[in-house]
Amino acid sequence: MSAAPTATATPALPPLVRAVDVRKRFGDFDALHGITLDIAPGEVLCVVGPSGSGKSTFLRCINQLETVSGGALWVAGELLGFRRAGDRLHALSEGGIARQRLKTGMVFQRFNLFPHMTALENVTEGPVQVLRRPRAEVEAEARALLARVGLASKCDAFPIELSGGQQQRVAIARALAMKPQLMLFDEPTSALDPELVGEVLGVMRDLARSGMTMVVVTHELGFAREVASRVMFMDQGRVVETGTPQQVLSEPRHERTREFISAVRG
Repeated sequence: MSAAPTATATPALPPLVRAVDVRKRFGDFDALHGITLDIAPGEVLCVVGPSGSGKSTFLRCINQLETVSGGALWVAGELLGFRRAGDRLHALSEGGIARQRLKTGMVFQRFNLFPHMTALENVTEGPVQVLRRPRAEVEAEARALLARVGLASKCDAFPIELSGGQQQRVAIARALAMKPQLMLFDEPTSALDPELVGEVLGVMRDLARSGMTMVVVTHELGFAREVASRVMFMDQGRVVETGTPQQVLSEPRHERTREFISAVRG
């Protein structure tokens, strides 16, 4: 008799982001104390915690806007900031870091749009100037991206003619135009009037549903509860706890997490 076929487990995809003992020091101040975690492709990680807890610093390390003081970060299997030659590691040049940074798109608290360019020009600038792609091809994609974020009618508007929420949606479209593998959001609604927050979160919800890998620093606990695959609570540069939104936001294990959630809910 022939043996029955055996089921084989589908191998897990390697993490898109891997952080191992990541530390960051500013002078005598330790902003990050040994952050270690993996972020899977398609995962939405929401990072919550009080101001000054290291959330934005961690995001800026992933995007190499800050250089880690210790430990290591990988994005898409590539060690950030270094190249290996034999048994030695050599720091990358600015050009090498810029090339690695193309794997990530980052949306900041402030929109940082070019004020002298229209919404469409803001979105096309990176792919044309940095990636050297044909303008006509890029412009068609940029119009589609602006439509995706609900701004099809605002292609020719300048930033000063747009609300804060609209400017932030242009900033998201601009980041997506570079075709990143990973999107980083650093409190993208904190500079917005309350009535404009929903339109930006709506775009981010759609992006999460599309399968984009996202790391979102946010105080919007309702958004984290709805969209996150995993929530990470940080305090004083350390990961206090991490788990599903239900685990961290509704049934936190640590007293510090409970204090924070209670304070945010008011």
